[in-house]
Amino acid sequence: MGKALLGFTMDAFSPVPPAWAESATHALQFCCPRCGASTAQAQAVWINRRTPVYTPNHRRKWQEFYHCGECQTPWWAWNSDRPPTPGLSDEHGEADEDEDV
Repeated sequence: MGKALLGFTMDAFSPVPPAWAESATHALQFCCPRCGASTAQAQAVWINRRTPVYTPNHRRKWQEFYHCGECQTPWWAWNSDRPPTPGLSDEHGEADEDEDV
């Protein structure tokens, strides 16, 4: 079951897309294309894992949809375009270079 937040039910892994995702704009940066808010400010999130796209090197990527909590703009970006999180391992299981091991 999803989490209610600001009148939305958040179920990022629901097989059914939320109505707001239909009008989402593709963001070329990994933030709201209208106001620049980060994903942390999203009031709702949905990940389209039903239809992954395969890259030339056979990796899957999918769309992450966000409903901006600042300006109410729905937007999406490829999960592969998400900037790295400091301190976490990359997709190959290797730690960041500046991390103390």
